[in-house]
Amino acid sequence: MIDITMLQYILAIVSGVAVGFSLGLIGGGGSILAVPLFIYFVGINHPHLAIGTTALAVGITAYINFAQHLKKKNANVKLGGVFALVGIIGVLIGSTIGLIIKGGELLFFFSMLMIVIGVYMYISKCRAVPDEDCKERAKSTKYDKVSAYSLIVGFASGFFGIGGGFLIVPGLLASSKIKIGMAIGTSLLAVGTFGVVTAIRYAMVAPGLQYVSSGVIGDVLVFVAIVYVLGGIFGGYLGTKLSVNLGGRKGTLRKVFSVIIILVGIYVAVESYPALLHMFFILGI
Repeated sequence: MIDITMLQYILAIVSGVAVGFSLGLIGGGGSILAVPLFIYFVGINHPHLAIGTTALAVGITAYINFAQHLKKKNANVKLGGVFALVGIIGVLIGSTIGLIIKGGELLFFFSMLMIVIGVYMYISKCRAVPDEDCKERAKSTKYDKVSAYSLIVGFASGFFGIGGGFLIVPGLLASSKIKIGMAIGTSLLAVGTFGVVTAIRYAMVAPGLQYVSSGVIGDVLVFVAIVYVLGGIFGGYLGTKLSVNLGGRKGTLRKVFSVIIILVGIYVAVESYPALLHMFFILGI
């Protein structure tokens, strides 16, 4: 039996604040830090638990933020609904495969994704400029393209336990008429659905470790996810408030944040690389 300490709960809240703040400040991509913070900062070094727990936290937080965008009429429910529902198939396939792969090896693949996301965020201009300056938009909604993109993103979301907002927004822009602001609000419906479905899949497995007073269900620590969400709500409020005051300087902050993601990805890769070598040794590669 293992108990979650009060200090770890406090660190989970701090982690939630950090993730929420980054999301509120610069938009998508912030949730990618939830897993490494869970493992290396909160100190619960079990990749499957990290993915299942943070997926639930990110999913709930995304639903809360989606409700806010919906109130402001900054979301397309039909488009977001199609993306979310079709993507569930990909989520279930991805999360099932992710559970089969050993934690250390999965963490290495996750680090590679972090580096790719960091580079994408650094070179991407569409998310950092006003709507009227984003010229790369499709002229009509193509739901077959929306569905194809959602399957791919859903798979990545389920496999790595991420919300996938950084992938969903470009997909929505490429297959519909909506502007970047509307795409961000709409994407949150899919982010929430992908996160919750991933968490449910992880909750369905028999837990390898029994945690006391943590509300453990399968590979999901429910209470830790809740404090992550609480921290995320507060951090998101602060980040959004600061973001409004920064205006055009958000592009620079986005680049700085993308460098942080790349550096964290490299650190995770170095830490988990021995597990990958062990896998290659077993396979005789």
